[in-house]
Amino acid sequence: MHDEPDSELELTSALVPLFVIAKGRALPADHEYEHTTLVTAQEGTEAAARTLSPEARAVMDLITDGFLSVAEISGYTRLPLGIVRILLAQMAEDGLLYVRNPAPRAERVDRELLTAVLDGLKTRFGA
Repeated sequence: MHDEPDSELELTSALVPLFVIAKGRALPADHEYEHTTLVTAQEGTEAAARTLSPEARAVMDLITDGFLSVAEISGYTRLPLGIVRILLAQMAEDGLLYVRNPAPRAERVDRELLTAVLDGLKTRFGA
């Protein structure tokens, strides 16, 4: 007999369909939980985290010590990005996460305005 435990248990397998992990929930809107959205665990959520599914608990273990992006969580847990987004949406709904949306793309500035400001600063302070 062989009583050694597996060195690394997989969270998912071919026997566990992904919709079971997602509990039948739909994907959140496209603007929620983008690849670069950063998430971390809220303070004092350790007790509530014990009641989570194994996949959600693995996510909580990853983000307890700091911020990770949605794409990084997907990579570390080896779960599809959509499943990670669904898990994060559920966990945020339960108040377990702090979500920091990515910075919006910078808009192109008016070059003439910047030149005028620079000229004004040179005139005022000399350069």
